Amino acid sequence: MNQGKIVVIGSMSMDLVVTSPKRPLAGETVIGEELHIVPGGKGANQAVAARRAGAEVEMVGAVGNDQFGRMVRENFRKEGVSITHLKQLPGMSTGTAHIVLAEGDNSIVIVQGANKEVTPEQVEEASELLLSASIVLMQLEIPLETVCYAANLCKQHNIPVILNPAPANALPPSLIEQVTFLTPNEHECRTLFGEQAEVEAILRKYPNKLILTEGEKGVRYFDGEKISRIPALSVKVTDTTGAGDTFNGVLAVALAKGLSLEEAIRHACAAASLSVTKLGAQGGMPAWDEIKKALQSRNEI
Repeated sequence: MNQGKIVVIGSMSMDLVVTSPKRPLAGETVIGEELHIVPGGKGANQAVAARRAGAEVEMVGAVGNDQFGRMVRENFRKEGVSITHLKQLPGMSTGTAHIVLAEGDNSIVIVQGANKEVTPEQVEEASELLLSASIVLMQLEIPLETVCYAANLCKQHNIPVILNPAPANALPPSLIEQVTFLTPNEHECRTLFGEQAEVEAILRKYPNKLILTEGEKGVRYFDGEKISRIPALSVKVTDTTGAGDTFNGVLAVALAKGLSLEEAIRHACAAASLSVTKLGAQGGMPAWDEIKKALQSRNEI
């Protein structure tokens, strides 16, 4: 195992971000303020977050042979993320996310494009890479069968897997069993385990596996003895897009560095807090030194 190498299997896109004072109702047109076209996609965001935090990062996924695909690839090169296993598919469009920032939160519509062509065969082709990783990080913006195939492969070879179950979808119990860490937010947790499920009971069912992110309230998990809450930093929010991706990328890095789960969550939580202070999913993703400095200022390390 390569200490510090993170392999991300997942989505990448270009984000078309509109800022608006008001979110439109059904059938309503509102006048927005600004348009920003920036790199995104949960997989790409998590890869960049991990790279910014100092890890060696390899990206497994697909883009189209179009202008957005070229922009995605160039952004990875700029950030220092390896794209040896990134496929460029002729005749396919690169994934896009259409994001409205309004009233202190975001609404997102995703068009998968080439992301839906990330196959188990592509994972198999990258199997040697996966087996050299400290941690494999995945999300649900690529086909579920691909996620399941990769999780099974990693389980067979004792490679830890973080699965960020977003966008929320029902998951086979075998997948939940195979992954090492599951990181839903509150909405995703209800989708996974039922609207009526009692959150603390669910946390207790998955000790040191289920890590529940709760935005400005921080993170909850069950450490085998008690339910612990790790608080978020108090910051001025500019854009919450990508906060969860920052959390997952930095969580992977912290665990790969050998930090305890509690300390890894603490670092990831601080990173997510810092990320929302700037515009764009990747715009505010912090370096490791910034995360350490933020925690030291609060006497948490």
